[in-house]
Amino acid sequence: QVQLGESGGGLVQAGGSLRLSCAASGIDFSRDVMDWYRQAPGKLRELVARITSGGSTDYVDSVKGRFTISRDIAKNTVYLQMNSLKPEDTGVYYCHTRPRPTYRNYWGQGTQVTVSS
Repeated sequence: QVQLGESGGGLVQAGGSLRLSCAASGIDFSRDVMDWYRQAPGKLRELVARITSGGSTDYVDSVKGRFTISRDIAKNTVYLQMNSLKPEDTGVYYCHTRPRPTYRNYWGQGTQVTVSS
């Protein structure tokens, strides 16, 4: 049974930092891709960052140079370090995966990030 649980959200002033965590169970980090998505009020959910089974990372242009996705395979946890936060980073951040062999979508419950100007 795959389960994802996010934590670390909160209220921060523009220019500040937060680190989100996603604790996962039922998946193999060395084999499966892990993503962070976010959904701002009134907008579609968008992919923010991805880390592959091989450890390669990718980011949406708007967060490049400010956000860093990483993982701790021993702890089965994925992180999103967010620096130089902007008000437009406000939203609910979700952890996501599509593990083998079913490639079914799994989502966490989300964690709210609010950046004040």
